[in-house]
Amino acid sequence: MRALPVLLIATTFLPLCGAPRSVYQTENSWTLGPFVRPPAAEPVLVPDPRSVFHDPIRNVPVHWEELHVFNPAAIVRDGKIDVLYRAEDNTGSIAIGQHTSRLGLAESTDGIHFTSRPTPVFYPSQDAQMEREWPGGTEDPRVVQSTDGLYVLTYTQWNREIYRIGIATSRDLTHWTKYGPAFADAGEKYQNFMYKSAGIVTQLKDGRLVAAKIHGKYWMYWGEIKIRLATSDDLIHWMPVEDTHGRTVVVLAARPGHFDSGFPEVGPPPLLTRKGILVIYNAKNASVGGDPSLKPGAYSEGQALFSAEEPAKLLARTDKPFFKPEMPFEMTGQYPAGTTFAEGLVFFGGKWFLYYGCADSMVGVAIANKATTVPGI
Repeated sequence: MRALPVLLIATTFLPLCGAPRSVYQTENSWTLGPFVRPPAAEPVLVPDPRSVFHDPIRNVPVHWEELHVFNPAAIVRDGKIDVLYRAEDNTGSIAIGQHTSRLGLAESTDGIHFTSRPTPVFYPSQDAQMEREWPGGTEDPRVVQSTDGLYVLTYTQWNREIYRIGIATSRDLTHWTKYGPAFADAGEKYQNFMYKSAGIVTQLKDGRLVAAKIHGKYWMYWGEIKIRLATSDDLIHWMPVEDTHGRTVVVLAARPGHFDSGFPEVGPPPLLTRKGILVIYNAKNASVGGDPSLKPGAYSEGQALFSAEEPAKLLARTDKPFFKPEMPFEMTGQYPAGTTFAEGLVFFGGKWFLYYGCADSMVGVAIANKATTVPGI
């Protein structure tokens, strides 16, 4: 892999040093939504103990989606919505992150009713990434498409010791080429650095979302606890954006007393609009000193707007979540405090579909009509 120069950004661009305009979804002209659940809302994907897959590492059959299915990526392909979702098998101990995760693929003609493949399409195997992906697995996907039709996957590699963002590509969402950690060429200090959750900036072109270039580069918002930036020339090899002191530039962090008082975490691939770069992010409410309208530890969704000219410059941020756990299936399972965790966003049939994990146990969807969303997309 070739070495790429680290992109430096002046510390005067750091949005956390200033006071960006803070707004709520019904009071502004830049957010996407409102998103609502379909009538008689139910999960669109649930665990299936009947699904069996012959694991190539253990060389035994496993019930690969028996316990939980959640945290979905989404893309429009051949006139349908395809969802890549994280599935946990019935191995390991009963604790978060202690099962093996693989990615399943489901397809829908209406965005609500899905047919799933019987076996996973992306998983740990006896390949060059095995030491990074076994036994924890491949987790939490986001997917974008390049202008020439290549699908680019960002996902979490988890070996139960270190987690990293992995990169893979495919032409059909079924056969994948793994490239290893996103920051493999970024220098020694990133080799054992733990990082996860990445969304590549997209834009709506001719009715489809494709990876966008800004100033001649692709951009990726990444991270949990604090959200940061990276750039790439080819969507595969990524370099963290650093300040003049060699530190990663933080663009979004926790706010006491708010729904994101615990921390923010990157949601689905961000969207380049005429207003700027729209970042939908997942937010954890703090156990103490958080938003009193949410349970301690609950996950909900916020939106933030960054400058298209200076992608690290925060312009506005919602004060309240635009989507939060309300249904019973969003407040049971692995996160009984309540979790809506969005990782997939597509434009389909004149509507926006937002796919999210329900309490780390099932998959849900919320929909926004384009006619009711703000202009500027």
